[in-house]
Amino acid sequence: MMQSILKRVAILGMTVMLISYGSAPVLSQDKSLYERLGGYDAIAASVDDFFGRLAGDKLNGKFLATLSDERKKIARQLTVDYICEKSGGPCFYLGRNMKESHQGMGISKADWDASIVQLDATLDKFKVEGQTRTDFVAMVTGLEGDIVDKK
Repeated sequence: MMQSILKRVAILGMTVMLISYGSAPVLSQDKSLYERLGGYDAIAASVDDFFGRLAGDKLNGKFLATLSDERKKIARQLTVDYICEKSGGPCFYLGRNMKESHQGMGISKADWDASIVQLDATLDKFKVEGQTRTDFVAMVTGLEGDIVDKK
């Protein structure tokens, strides 16, 4: 009786092992964008770099210059949380939608384009390349209609 149970356990274990082996380890393209970006710390570092670039940009600096240090920290954290959530990470974005968040700011197409140049520089600095870069840029550029003022 005991040998019969041991055989069944062994067969079950081998079956589970074969099924697991058949599913193969997760390949990089199967990882979430969040994982491919490097996780929370990498996203936070990238946002810090990007905000620094925006602050120094002649077109976009005006949008950050009027914010208090506290509001800048809040905007930074909301941006990190937004990217984290939308890229498949464990964060939960508590901010307003992008249209409401940017309403009345008067962000022009030229402002948007200048911010994309700064984003490219940040992505270059952090060596975000290939499909990860393509996927991230697609996520961001999909927001243009909600962020750019249609005036």
